[in-house]
Amino acid sequence: MQYIQGLDAFRESGRTAVTLGKFDGLHRGHQKLVEKVESYGRADKVRTAVCSFDMEPLSERLHRPYRVLMTKEERRAHLEGRVDYLVDCPFTEEFSRMSAEDFIRDVLCGIFHAAYVVVGTDFSFGYQKRGDYHMLERYQDVYGYRLDVVEKERYQEREISSTYVKEALAAGDMELAQTLLGYPYEIAGTVEHGKQLGRTLGFPTFNVEPPAQKLLPPNGVYLEQVEVDGIWHGAIGNLGVRPTVTDSGRVLIESYLFDYSGNAYGKEVKIRLRAFRRPEQKFADVEEMKRQVDRDIAAGREYLSRFR
Repeated sequence: MQYIQGLDAFRESGRTAVTLGKFDGLHRGHQKLVEKVESYGRADKVRTAVCSFDMEPLSERLHRPYRVLMTKEERRAHLEGRVDYLVDCPFTEEFSRMSAEDFIRDVLCGIFHAAYVVVGTDFSFGYQKRGDYHMLERYQDVYGYRLDVVEKERYQEREISSTYVKEALAAGDMELAQTLLGYPYEIAGTVEHGKQLGRTLGFPTFNVEPPAQKLLPPNGVYLEQVEVDGIWHGAIGNLGVRPTVTDSGRVLIESYLFDYSGNAYGKEVKIRLRAFRRPEQKFADVEEMKRQVDRDIAAGREYLSRFR
């Protein structure tokens, strides 16, 4: 898969099957769109593309915090081997002012040379969102593409959306978030050197700072799986500021891996938050904290045994 930043850098001259959207989280609804694109690529031997609108420029213009379910690196990893192109399209002010028909003519046809356009029922485009799938239907004979409108995926009588996933995440309901996404919610980062207090207490831990733009569930203790050097390990982890041992206020994930004894400092790891265990709390002393952590470890081993 080729990863391309900016529409101007896309150089494919052949016809494509393309789907477009924010694709924050690549949840099960998004995956239906990608699967359709893949099927057209196989059936008609056209190139396949996902065009992901990067909303960071809009957030900056509006002076709003930019937080996402999925970083660009994570989206790229999830789509690797599935489509020919992943194109990041910055949602600049100039791009936001493009008329709907110009978008069809200049982007879908002029840049992507679309043979197939795959969108969801709520897809909108062009200045002031004046374009929708009905407009794409009207213009498909004019510009020579075929439109495929994919119905929303649903769970518990509700449409699956990034908003739904964010609500589950905000509630700490990691099982629901996984059901909506189709995969466990992950956080990636580099293992840092810490104070090594956990080592003296019998449970050496990894410290990882989450990406600044990554949406996080509530602070607390989570039952986890952590990937180190391609191997997944059962773990428990505290997401938060660790009030018992520091007053820095810095948010970290401090994870204890049940069956790992190597040196992971400086390594990139992935952390799957499988289930919320309890809120973060400040203990009277480290001995009280150790007793609670021992209980957390026992609960984690029992819960995570189902994923072996």
